[in-house]
Amino acid sequence: MELGPGPCALPPAAGTGSATGARSAAGGPCAEMLQVAEEAFRGGNFELAAEIYGSELAGLPQPERGLCLRRADALARAGRMAEALDAYGAAARLARLRPEELRELTESFALSIRDKELHLPPWGSGGGGTGGAESEGLGDPACCRPPELFACPLCRRLLCEPVTLHCGHTHCRRCAEPGDCGRCHRPRRPGETTSGSSPPSSAGAACPRVNVVLGNLLHKWFGAESRARRLRAEGDALRERQELPAALEKYNQALEMAPCKCSLIAQRAELCTLMKNYQQALHDADVLCRNKPHWPAGHYVKAKALSGLERTEEALKEFLYCVALNPEWSSMKKEAQKIMCEMFFPAFENVHDSLTAPFSSRTSYTRLKPAFLSSINTQSAVEDSSVAGSSKDPVFRLTKTPSQESDVFRSTDSPVSHHVLDLYFEDNKKSLGAILSSLPGVGLKRKLSSEMRDLQSLDVPNKIPKKDADILPENTTVTSNEVPTTLVDASDFECSLCMRLFYEPVTTPCGHTFCLKCLERCLDHNPHCPLCKEKLSEFLASRTYKKTILTEELIVRYLPEELSERKKVYEEEMKELSNLNKDVPIFVCTMAFPTIPCPLHVFEPRYRLMIRRCMETGTKQFGMCLADELKGFADHGCILEIRDVKFFPDGRSVVDTVGVRRFRVLSHGQRDGYNTANIEYLEDKKVIYGAKLFIPMYCWIHLNSLSLLHFKLAVH
Repeated sequence: MELGPGPCALPPAAGTGSATGARSAAGGPCAEMLQVAEEAFRGGNFELAAEIYGSELAGLPQPERGLCLRRADALARAGRMAEALDAYGAAARLARLRPEELRELTESFALSIRDKELHLPPWGSGGGGTGGAESEGLGDPACCRPPELFACPLCRRLLCEPVTLHCGHTHCRRCAEPGDCGRCHRPRRPGETTSGSSPPSSAGAACPRVNVVLGNLLHKWFGAESRARRLRAEGDALRERQELPAALEKYNQALEMAPCKCSLIAQRAELCTLMKNYQQALHDADVLCRNKPHWPAGHYVKAKALSGLERTEEALKEFLYCVALNPEWSSMKKEAQKIMCEMFFPAFENVHDSLTAPFSSRTSYTRLKPAFLSSINTQSAVEDSSVAGSSKDPVFRLTKTPSQESDVFRSTDSPVSHHVLDLYFEDNKKSLGAILSSLPGVGLKRKLSSEMRDLQSLDVPNKIPKKDADILPENTTVTSNEVPTTLVDASDFECSLCMRLFYEPVTTPCGHTFCLKCLERCLDHNPHCPLCKEKLSEFLASRTYKKTILTEELIVRYLPEELSERKKVYEEEMKELSNLNKDVPIFVCTMAFPTIPCPLHVFEPRYRLMIRRCMETGTKQFGMCLADELKGFADHGCILEIRDVKFFPDGRSVVDTVGVRRFRVLSHGQRDGYNTANIEYLEDKKVIYGAKLFIPMYCWIHLNSLSLLHFKLAVH
């Protein structure tokens, strides 16, 4: 892309040679050219952006810090790290460099590591790496993840003490305590607000208890994993109470029985870091990084351990690995930026004060350790050639004379200051070159000193082995995502009331599971759990019984044939209940008539069941008859149609009905406590009033009309 002088171009000043870009009348940078540079940066043309910023800086009498930073960012994105660090150094001389200003440099290093050493595609290309939200950075690796059905929506680990919330979703007990559901984000109990506060009536309500059916299944299907998960949860609780030695003991016990140990080792390493046992933490982290090189959490715990051991350069390397694997991990970016700011530019915090101090007392970059200089990537070669990719456009060429470079990077006008600064940065540039040579795939603008070449030649093993050897303890195995068919038993999903397979399973706050219809019938008689007799008044008052989603999904996946048979039985029952000629439900109460409203107050358990079945079948109709001492109810009645039902918290209801048609009872019967009858509908004979008089009168009128017509014809 070739650009000529912009519309604000001025003739070159005397003694300055050819113009290096368009200048404003005040001698500052050209706004149009800066806009072009910003658009080039946003479009990914970092080389052009760097050249424009450099040409604008070269023409300024005094360097501008903002332009130095923007040029440094563009150079970093273009992979020209040596020049980028020079530009950052120029900005640091003008004012103290803040860690957040090194974001582009950090991301550029991370991208280089991701490409050259991790051999992963770039961020956002959809392949490899962790990526995603920051919370995913510490997620368990794939080998430690349970089957999706048995994973807690919040912690993503195997369910531990599973608790079913009011909405029907199941969580770990500790995860369910703080507030809303992790899937649907509804309150865990009816009546709660989204913030987790309860109304006065339910303020003392206890947290739902462990789901008995699911808890037994986890122990049966995932024995070792379930026990290890429980020990880990106990360790987490102890850690929250700052009982760190006891928590460590729980983690060690869990490690002895867990089939996959990666996430447990990471958690133990993090705990050792809190206990300031950095050597043990580093040992665990090394095991993780060798076994799972693409897992960000392993590099995270290693970085924390190295930071505790004050091995800052190695810690920076691990933080960069975290960013390379998960670009959205903002806390790791901040840590890397902070270390880079302190390590690369430690002497720039107050340059004017440092000029008056003895030169020998200033911090030098030679304090950087060989670990950081050589271990990020030992395969990188030192490039002595000039930086590739420079523009051929003479207007924006960055190849400058030494006098031009000093014009760009000097920050004071004093000749003494110039001399001191030149000496001050000359020593540091050598160290920066050595640092850059250790990073993968970055070009150097100058040769390394012999001392740095010796450091580079150290025999340090590669960060990532060519093969992910399994170096975890020998009993490490990978859990299967499928439950063995030999462990699946239909009796584990049997309702304790109807003794059949769960159909529309519902779990009570006390942790027991029943079929929806079975539970409703029990609550019609008594607002207590059928098994443990715990009071369920609040559960009954909600009238919104949500199915236990996990239990239903397990039945669908592992017992499809049994579920098909159970569904067929249910459909046959509904078909029988929806017949409006045979076994029609009869409400024995009063006399009803067609088209006349008949409101009812339903409180007896048998009629609660009857009304509910009428609503479920969709007929919304039942018979109304008067009582009869001999037969139970009268031989004639009226069909009522339900228009509306309003329930009270205790289960009672007010039913709004209207008469539809009359019937005659053919036979009497009973079903589940309420009366039924086989009926036939009555059809009254329709009477047309005045029909005998109407027909002769019509004929008489017609004859009179004909007579009148003949009369008129005769007259004419």
